[in-house]
Amino acid sequence: MEKKYSGEVKVGDSVIMQGWIAKTRDLGGLKFFLLRDRQGTIQVTAKKGAVPDEVFKRFSGLVKESCVAVKGEIKKAPQTAAGIELVPSKLEVVSVSEPELPIDVFGKIESGKDKRFDYRFLDIREPKLQAVFRIKARAVQAIREYFAKSGFVEVFTPVIQAAGAEGGATMFPVQYYDRKAYLRQSPQLYKQMMMASGMDRVFEIGQAFRAEKFHTSRHVSEFISVDFEQAWIESEEDIMKTLENMVHYTVSAIARDCRQELESLDRKITVPELPLKRVTYDELVSALQKAGEKIHWGDDIEDAQEKKFGQIMAKKGVEWYFITKFPSVIKPFYIKLDGKLSRGLDLDFMGMEMASGGQREHDYATLKKVIKEKGLNPKNFEFYLEPFRYGMPPHGGIGFGVERMIEKLLGLPDIKDAILFPRTPDRLVP
Repeated sequence: MEKKYSGEVKVGDSVIMQGWIAKTRDLGGLKFFLLRDRQGTIQVTAKKGAVPDEVFKRFSGLVKESCVAVKGEIKKAPQTAAGIELVPSKLEVVSVSEPELPIDVFGKIESGKDKRFDYRFLDIREPKLQAVFRIKARAVQAIREYFAKSGFVEVFTPVIQAAGAEGGATMFPVQYYDRKAYLRQSPQLYKQMMMASGMDRVFEIGQAFRAEKFHTSRHVSEFISVDFEQAWIESEEDIMKTLENMVHYTVSAIARDCRQELESLDRKITVPELPLKRVTYDELVSALQKAGEKIHWGDDIEDAQEKKFGQIMAKKGVEWYFITKFPSVIKPFYIKLDGKLSRGLDLDFMGMEMASGGQREHDYATLKKVIKEKGLNPKNFEFYLEPFRYGMPPHGGIGFGVERMIEKLLGLPDIKDAILFPRTPDRLVP
């Protein structure tokens, strides 16, 4: 007898099914419960005289969210939501749940977000939440597929680093033997070093950390970053082409392969048309000023202004767009500068930054000079600067936030809803 999930069975199958009791009902001579597994639910029905007496008796006193294993036959049942039911010949209660749950798994009784995260393992039993993480998994898988098909090599750079890509106070210090080290803000510096190795197209998918004490719906202390770097580019336009193709491939894969999950979330997504819209920093500032925002040329874009500009673009029917030609003063030391302007870029989706990057500076003397101008000590970046002394080709890349894309794509209220166990200034467990 084969073990099967609820989405795989058909009338006439003799199966073993395993899962959790989602709902019970006792009508005297007719008892049933909903068995929930990774693919959905199926009704398990016991009618007195139609199933073994010992099985019928076990239906009494079943506790919701207990683990069960059921052996039986799939039969037609027009009265059920799925049109089928499992008639058991054997029922085993594998693990009994405590009757009082700390949160309502199905959300009929609303629990606070902190409470839900305290009992995340129960929270995730909700099929809609599982749909979010299935979509996220497909997104990461599609990103990896895209880069493999595009000639990129996946690399794995250190999470423990001697210095950060951006420095500042947003770094998590760790004690590394007799020295201080930091959790990476980004694999940025190591990706660039790879450009001098001959592996001129690399990508990495992994955790990044920011010690930002924000309490917003878009900030977390640990997140998944997708980073790529490619050499022998003409300009930042080459980077934008790679990035927009990655986005198109990924969103297409979700739309095609996650239809059931999107349907359960009542969410329709639009695959963006290529090329994505390019908007200069000057155009952004002008549009925001016309909308009444207090922003001046040279200012960094605040979250509220970014959201406002997303609303302006939405009225034009544009969801995804690049922002280019940023002032040099607001970009990090590794971005190539053209006088007052830089070759940096952002990719925004519905008013939220998804990616940031651009063309890098590949000249050793210029890079060392800019590091000093940015108030950083070149000695702290000697390991990074060394490859630039021995032939560094023109190159560029980006860092892309997977959870931010999932949050906006699925209309989630908070980026933490796209993370299994979010890390914030207030949350370290579970």
